[in-house]
Amino acid sequence: MESPAFGAAEQFIEGTIAAALVALWLLAVALHLARPYMLALTRKFTLRLGADLWWTIYVGMRDIFLLQVFLGSFIFFYPDVVKNNDLPITGGLAAVCAFAALLLKLMTRADADARSFYAQTFFIALGASLYLGAYLLGSQVTTVGSSTSNQLASILVSSQNQTIALALCYLSALLVGIMSLAAVVYNLRLASPAPRKADAGAASQPAAKS
Repeated sequence: MESPAFGAAEQFIEGTIAAALVALWLLAVALHLARPYMLALTRKFTLRLGADLWWTIYVGMRDIFLLQVFLGSFIFFYPDVVKNNDLPITGGLAAVCAFAALLLKLMTRADADARSFYAQTFFIALGASLYLGAYLLGSQVTTVGSSTSNQLASILVSSQNQTIALALCYLSALLVGIMSLAAVVYNLRLASPAPRKADAGAASQPAAKS
């Protein structure tokens, strides 16, 4: 049987993660939108090495924060956590958007591909809107709002709208699973050795008659 102290500590940690995701989402959006500014700064460097280091650090920080957003959002894939805590109901869908942006970075040329960059921007903006909107208008309003606003905000809180929250939890886990499978297949195809020209030529020749 779970002790009350352990349950309280677990809820505290999960609530802290949900609050920290607000800052992580804002940082992910800010760093993604800061790309033109960072590119402009690279032109001011007199040494190519300094510009390369600046760009490498920026890209690394931007992608790490987005990865942290997705890893922190793992709490939205556990039905018992979603059902028993005052979490934003669309947190799982926001995690799907973050993972979709990461998948685009993996499977495309990322910043070198304009369409991929626009798609990443769309997914990051959508994910941030889904999370921040539900958290600020739902989880926060229910703690400080009036009775009328609390009733409206309760729709966006997972513990007070468990049926939809669990459905979105399972849907989000399914979508992430499908995209994870696509990422695995993509990596396996990259890892498989390409056929040698000699082998390919031998395979194309018809078999000799006996």
